[in-house]
Amino acid sequence: MHAESDERKRVAPAAADAAATGDGTGGATHRPPGPADHPTDPTGRDRAAGPTAPGDGGAPGTAAAPSGERPLGSRAPAFIKANRPLHLTWQVGVFLIGLAVVAFGVVLLPLPGPGWVVIFAGMALWATEFIWAQLVLRWTKRKVTEAAQRALDPRVRRRNMIITAVGLAISGVLVAVYLWKFGFVMPWTIPR
Repeated sequence: MHAESDERKRVAPAAADAAATGDGTGGATHRPPGPADHPTDPTGRDRAAGPTAPGDGGAPGTAAAPSGERPLGSRAPAFIKANRPLHLTWQVGVFLIGLAVVAFGVVLLPLPGPGWVVIFAGMALWATEFIWAQLVLRWTKRKVTEAAQRALDPRVRRRNMIITAVGLAISGVLVAVYLWKFGFVMPWTIPR
């Protein structure tokens, strides 16, 4: 409400001055209205609330990022982004290197090794250039954070401890029955 009345107070003298001079510019140089002319910026935050983060959606080619996150877009050096063919070559190189890392991670999945870590490393490489990879990583980070918060919930922890205790008790009973019936003999060496 106050922002609207402030806007009216700012525009009214300029309109009166424009009517008096007849030039339609209000005695000042004419410029198209921009984000600075509006009480709120496109992300919905009030400009009077304080300064925004640098690169928070204001630069062309970048999307607005939620608070605490980096803006979406290419992280290539400025001299590479300035030359379109060089930037395209850069993106192809980043994509191929990321693809090789992700493929290596997929190969590691059935083998003993850090398959998922390598896959996310490849996604992080892709995220340096591609917005879709940045969005996937943000979604993954958000889901992991939510799962961690749920795991710290006392009710969930209590439930998980009860399930673990019941599972261990059942496993212990099964092992005890096996040892009582067959002794310390491996299952594949038991005579039929």
